[in-house]
Amino acid sequence: MKKKMISLLAALGLVLTAAGCGGKEDLPLALLDVEQYVTLGDYNNLDVQVEPAEVSDDEVDYYLYTIYTSYLTEETGGITDRPVAVGDTVCLDYEGKKDGVAFDGGTAQNSSLTIGSGAFIDGFEDGLVGVMPGETVDLNLSFPDPYPNNPDLAGQPVVFTVTVRYIMPLYEEMNDETVAAIAPLAGMENVSTVEQMRQYVYDALFQMVQSNYEISLENAILDALIQSCTFEETLPEQLLEESRENISQNLDAFAQAYGMDRESFAAANYQMTADEVIETYAPNGVKQNLTLQAIANQEGLGVDDELLDSMLEEDAANAGYESVEEYMGEVSREGFRNYYMSQRVIDFLKGLYQGE
Repeated sequence: MKKKMISLLAALGLVLTAAGCGGKEDLPLALLDVEQYVTLGDYNNLDVQVEPAEVSDDEVDYYLYTIYTSYLTEETGGITDRPVAVGDTVCLDYEGKKDGVAFDGGTAQNSSLTIGSGAFIDGFEDGLVGVMPGETVDLNLSFPDPYPNNPDLAGQPVVFTVTVRYIMPLYEEMNDETVAAIAPLAGMENVSTVEQMRQYVYDALFQMVQSNYEISLENAILDALIQSCTFEETLPEQLLEESRENISQNLDAFAQAYGMDRESFAAANYQMTADEVIETYAPNGVKQNLTLQAIANQEGLGVDDELLDSMLEEDAANAGYESVEEYMGEVSREGFRNYYMSQRVIDFLKGLYQGE
């Protein structure tokens, strides 16, 4: 339920507006005369345009190679039998010292560097050409002057002690033996060849883009649905209050997840104060819930007590809870009823769009 609720929030297009799954006194939408607040449009023929879920070969290649090289070591496929050449990407450890004392930002382990890229100060990359993996060299260099990144080092002589651990293989040099060694480290089960790893990466990427597609589709359907409807100017105050409370709670939760306070989060993402976000989006959530319930009434997609009990029991068991009560936590039965109704209607609308 928790994962589904997060997905639903995103799918509704109003990330901060919960679909009636709040406190113990949620208003039962099924008992509300929603038709006095909303006049439905033609929801059977909504104009919805959403790009299909696709994964390109370039995306698969990029992530395949990134994962492959991320788990390399000297023992699991890193090249160690030839010297470093210009164009190689190497894994190295280094420590920079000035007057024998290590300076800030001058030390790293398992760092990658493409020789010839110019990413490091003059002489660093040139000094590694011809070095065999496993060797350690001292590079006597000087920082450029000026050096904005650290003015204290501008023009100063330093010594970098560098150990080349291994050379990264090129994409076309990936091999089954290395995949078999690194796949378990990457958490990939039943993967022992490059092609199997490529398929694994494709499946993972497609699952991600398919999930994003589903969210985008639900967003687009709901946006078009609300645009097709007509609403009374005055909305039920209890629903508005529930929507305000849900938005407030979600503002705090999202802000905390991003390491921010609610005001900073609201300003950064909505260019509003938190109170302005709440007052702006609360009516949208109410309109959405009223519309979904109106369609549920018309299409027989409501959730009666028997169905609610069945769905709660199934979800509680699937989520590994010992009882429905433990699974429900602080959410009311009506909150779950409203949620399940919303999901049934959304699935119905998606089916119309997809021709099911």
